[in-house]
Amino acid sequence: MSMGHINDHNCKIGERRQWLLQTREYATELFRRKNPTMTVDEREKLVAVRLQRQHILVRRLPSAPTLKVVLSEAVLRRTIPDRRAMVEQLRHLLDVAALPTVSLRVLPLAAGPPLACETGTFVLLDFPRPLGRASTEPTTVYLENITGALYLDKPAEVAAFEHVWSDLETLAPDAAESEKLVQTIIEEHHA
Repeated sequence: MSMGHINDHNCKIGERRQWLLQTREYATELFRRKNPTMTVDEREKLVAVRLQRQHILVRRLPSAPTLKVVLSEAVLRRTIPDRRAMVEQLRHLLDVAALPTVSLRVLPLAAGPPLACETGTFVLLDFPRPLGRASTEPTTVYLENITGALYLDKPAEVAAFEHVWSDLETLAPDAAESEKLVQTIIEEHHA
């Protein structure tokens, strides 16, 4: 499970590996599992779109959004059949986390169950605020599932998910400790 927050757009993502962080091989495997009857061409088109969207993290104009991600350790340990591709996925997470606008933290299993266990994966989207004016778009919660997506923007709904995000930030160690945990999992794949 992944939770996150994108600012300016600010994105906070929690508990599941988020599409902005996936390698081609990993995304292909997820789409194959989600819909095994999908043709290879259909799957490749969806993967290409997903990978294209990742360019938002390195764009210059407008500037790249801030991306804060908390991933569950369980997600990192849940492998795909191709172990080499899984190691590449883990290394890719570290590469993306090195970007100046990205923060990646891993919620260790030892942290116990976060509030996010009740919400599942979500993304908090904060939109740019023009100088001296209110934002034209409210903060929005994005929920994706196997059949579609849901957008929530009522203040009480957003506040509930901001509370869950706060819980994740409290439980997850800092980026440096999280990087060590990802490195440990990579090493375990080579053992």
